[in-house]
Amino acid sequence: MRIKRTTPRDGVTRRSSLSRLLAVATAGLAAAAVVTAPATHANADTTRTYGAEQLSAASAAVLAADVAGTAWHTDPATGTVVVTADATVSGTDIARLKRAAGADAGALRIERTTGTFRPLLSGGDAVYADSWRCSLGFNVRKGSTYYLLTAGHCTEGAGTWYTSSGRTTAIGPTVGSRFPGKDHGLVRYDNGSLSHPGTVGSTDITGAAKAYVGMPVKRSGSTTGTHSGTVTGLNATVNYGGGDIVRGMIRTNVCAEPGDSGGPLYSGSMAVGLTSGGSGNCRTGGTTFYQPVTAALKAYRVSIY
Repeated sequence: MRIKRTTPRDGVTRRSSLSRLLAVATAGLAAAAVVTAPATHANADTTRTYGAEQLSAASAAVLAADVAGTAWHTDPATGTVVVTADATVSGTDIARLKRAAGADAGALRIERTTGTFRPLLSGGDAVYADSWRCSLGFNVRKGSTYYLLTAGHCTEGAGTWYTSSGRTTAIGPTVGSRFPGKDHGLVRYDNGSLSHPGTVGSTDITGAAKAYVGMPVKRSGSTTGTHSGTVTGLNATVNYGGGDIVRGMIRTNVCAEPGDSGGPLYSGSMAVGLTSGGSGNCRTGGTTFYQPVTAALKAYRVSIY
């Protein structure tokens, strides 16, 4: 069931209850090396060629089946819809996906990952809301007003943000939030004593770029620091469960853990994404998903500086 949401007059989308958000904040993630399921269950039908309309129909069928713990994207190189299923997805669930796809079931390529998909709440630098921690993504501006971008599942239900766990130095309020559907949020700098450089660590971020498969990227977060990897998929849809489905995500093989949510994904000096969620940890690896930063910049009419 989708959790009821309301939209206050300030435009910030909030959940009517924070219980699930706080549960996510304290949850750990299991190991998440991606493995291929047995051929009888995993491989797409290699005897057929599936066109764009069939792939789109197969993708829509996966969405309609509403199996929590799945993420999927179309791989143009192989002409398949790659469905990644976490440890909570049963064989019965997989069969349901295939039944939903009907005649296009052969277009589904099922991959298994251990661990559980969830928003990585608990990135740059740590930022603190009322009772949880996330990571700062990128500092941005609109005219002479400065903001920070982070994940929408972080800003959802959050009022004032702070620089430390003691919550003694305020940053400012949440002024924009979108989750589910997308996963981006905006916090305004109201504290004039705080600096807000356009960097991630020592890397100067000079602009924003769209991801491409094979793109070398780095991710920074307040839990695990900086890790590297590559983009492995585009326009992924992730079903975190409880009605929390996000679309248009970047898929990577970079590890992340709770608390890294909202942190920056970047390539060289270019901002690429905001950490949304995934499975795994930084000891054994993982599969992670990111909100494209270009969509967030457009939504809030802000820019990298």
